[in-house]
Amino acid sequence: MKDAHGRPVTGRISWRKFAVLSVPALAGTAALGIALANGALAASFAVSGQQFKVSADSLTGDGFAQYGSVDTNARGDLLPVAVTAIKTAQLNNLCQSVVTHLPVVGDISLNLHAGTGSKPVEARDLFVDATQLSGNASFNNIEIGRDASTLDKGPASAQGMQDLFAQQADDVRISNLHQTAWATNAGTFKLSGLSMKISKGTKECF
Repeated sequence: MKDAHGRPVTGRISWRKFAVLSVPALAGTAALGIALANGALAASFAVSGQQFKVSADSLTGDGFAQYGSVDTNARGDLLPVAVTAIKTAQLNNLCQSVVTHLPVVGDISLNLHAGTGSKPVEARDLFVDATQLSGNASFNNIEIGRDASTLDKGPASAQGMQDLFAQQADDVRISNLHQTAWATNAGTFKLSGLSMKISKGTKECF
């Protein structure tokens, strides 16, 4: 058996089912570590030690998939995540923030805004490794409880391990989106009306 990246998998992992837009149970961390060591799972890059927050008035996406996975940081720590993958997405009034604590200086906030006018932010083959997501969501033709290795509605590489719980839908609509994540990947990411600001203190999107 091989994973979605064509690498051999020496074992199987069973995760607890998680509800729509929920975060995988932390109890799966040890099992994920074994899978990672065996080449069954792999993050695309080592994530930083800081999570960031993202908010948007609305997200509209075609080709939705979601499944459990794991990220790693430079120290090799295992970070369980819920991967949300969307073929094409549009976001209105996007905000992204991250707070860094520096010695002597204190907290420094980086805030990014885009898609605040008539033209939304556009993304293709979007992957978000999240630990928290909330909002008002609706789906068309959703499949809940599908094996993660058989997902076929999201981006081409949006598949998890065999026997992992997953869900997918033809499209997704989320209003009042609030999300906390370790990483975001996209084939293309077009930020209309981009504005970035760094300031002292803690200033987050939500």
